[in-house]
Amino acid sequence: MYKLMVRRDFIAQHFLTVPNAGPENEWHSHHFTVEVELTGDTLNEYGYLVDIDDVKAGLDEIEHRYSDATLNELDEFAGLNPSVEHFARFCCQRIADHVTAKNVDRIDLRIWEDDDAWASYTMAL
Repeated sequence: MYKLMVRRDFIAQHFLTVPNAGPENEWHSHHFTVEVELTGDTLNEYGYLVDIDDVKAGLDEIEHRYSDATLNELDEFAGLNPSVEHFARFCCQRIADHVTAKNVDRIDLRIWEDDDAWASYTMAL
């Protein structure tokens, strides 16, 4: 099994919409780190699991969409508590749109919202 990981960080804002979340109910920033791990059993004819530039293009799109944004104001979060779990799913779906390698079986995307807390989303391809 082969794995490849690419990482990106950026700052975005949100406020939780659930009751009694304490200071998390107030608008605040996080320095998010997104880690994308791709997994597959085989390499392509060039010895790659996936073209890293394709993964970076997906991360560029994520950074462009979310950097310095307030998640609550974005269409994909409409009606949702802007949790790091939902955020991980939306980012994983964006990466999947950029990965065309047929030998990638799975994408695992992890978002760290600080040094101690992360959420992840896994997508089988």
